[in-house]
Amino acid sequence: MSDEEVERLASEDPDALPTDEAFWATAEIVRPKIPLSIRLDPEIIAYFKAAGPGYQSRINAVLANYVQAKQRETSAS
Repeated sequence: MSDEEVERLASEDPDALPTDEAFWATAEIVRPKIPLSIRLDPEIIAYFKAAGPGYQSRINAVLANYVQAKQRETSAS
């Protein structure tokens, strides 16, 4: 199939919307998460839940920052 034919078919496909710079400016990379059961102290859960929905994502962000800090610490040595 030629490039022209691919472009023509894509332009005729109602599900294939064109993207521009504005679309990609707000796009986010989504990495799959691994489901995991973890035991945390009740006060840790209460603290993160008190801020509202998304507490698991906040816990993940804190852990990710910790890992990055430790990696920087290790690479600086």
